[in-house]
Amino acid sequence: MSKIFKVGLVGCGHIAETYFRAHKYFNNFKIIKCADIKQNSAIKCAKKYGIDSSSVKKIFEDKNIEIILNLTPPKEHYKISKKALLNGKHVYSEKPMAINLAEGKELLRIANKNKLYIGNAPDTFLGGGNQKSKELLEKKIVGNVKLGNAIFAFPGVQSYHPNPEPWFAKKEGGPVIDMGPYYLTALVNLLGPAREVKAASLMKGKKFRTIGIGPKKGKKIKVECPTTYFSTIVFENNSIIRLTLSFDVIAHQRNHIELYGSNGSMIVPDPNMFGGSVYVCKKLGKPWTEFKTNKMPLGKINIKSQSARANESPKNANYRGVGLAEMAYCINNKKKHRCNGELSVHVLDLIQSTMKSAKTNKPQKINTTCKIPKAFSLSEIKKILL
Repeated sequence: MSKIFKVGLVGCGHIAETYFRAHKYFNNFKIIKCADIKQNSAIKCAKKYGIDSSSVKKIFEDKNIEIILNLTPPKEHYKISKKALLNGKHVYSEKPMAINLAEGKELLRIANKNKLYIGNAPDTFLGGGNQKSKELLEKKIVGNVKLGNAIFAFPGVQSYHPNPEPWFAKKEGGPVIDMGPYYLTALVNLLGPAREVKAASLMKGKKFRTIGIGPKKGKKIKVECPTTYFSTIVFENNSIIRLTLSFDVIAHQRNHIELYGSNGSMIVPDPNMFGGSVYVCKKLGKPWTEFKTNKMPLGKINIKSQSARANESPKNANYRGVGLAEMAYCINNKKKHRCNGELSVHVLDLIQSTMKSAKTNKPQKINTTCKIPKAFSLSEIKKILL
């Protein structure tokens, strides 16, 4: 039987529900206590899920807790993760790792010094969609990838998040910090690390946004950051990807990620989700071949009715929490986990460099690197599933 790691959750907000739901799928972690800067939120969360609540200060001192799950807003990630590490806890954090590269590097240094694991969302690249794409690329089914396009374009998080203010704040806001981690992590998983980025931004498509859900519905909030970015990323393998990230688009019909290789083209499914089919075309005018993922353990539909999360489709494959489970397995077996600190720091470097390039109108060299994550094998997946 797998060791079950005791987890303390810090940040009882919108995303917490998804991690509690992960208890249905994974066999090696259990959230036993929660804390929030708003004590009422922690008490409410604890009552809902039948666990204990704590103050933020005391949860780090609890000797029963082995991993801190950091679900606080982005600007708090560094502070909470650092406290966890300095108190001898492994830590798994929501994305991004921090809101600037220096903080991310410090977290990784502390973790390595203290021989602790630091993991980071997104873990969606471990799902069927991205893993099937990775399998096909490693088989050279479209040859060597030369070019590609990727896009996230949406009206903004204010439509589905009850507390969207951080995503429009000056230092922690914007689509690169919010949605960039999904696309950048997926691309690094498929193509390897990047070496340069050149970007441009659209400042504040709208001066104000209106909250569309929750107790603050109808409240207007000020936009203090750019809400659209266009970037060109050059990877170490010489492939070049054009990436659009926007909170200013009502609707579009472009594929999330398209990769163009020497022997064909590939459509990669939504990197914000776990499932979806991969499509390949190897000759002009020929039909696209579909590679389904709906029978893969982390690709099959497991959500059949929409939850309280307003942006969740009625039917989808959602296995958020697999990154935490895979990290727990690796801690127990002294292996390198896939949602690791080096990958997260490299993605954070890409995030910061994209925003800096847009601001300075100059290309930015990516000064960090990481190993391309290994394919997530069926045998490994089965070891962490209930």
